Amino acid sequence: MRVANSLKTLKARHRACRVIRRKGRVYVINKSNPRFKVRQG
Repeated sequence: MRVANSLKTLKARHRACRVIRRKGRVYVINKSNPRFKVRQG
């Protein structure tokens, strides 16, 4: 999992990416391709 400064570009990398907020952190997760996991905050 990468810690990213900007999630906007990471969301655009793949169609299946979803932006989700959990416990004050923002995540990009991708069920079809798990290597696109990203955390911010």
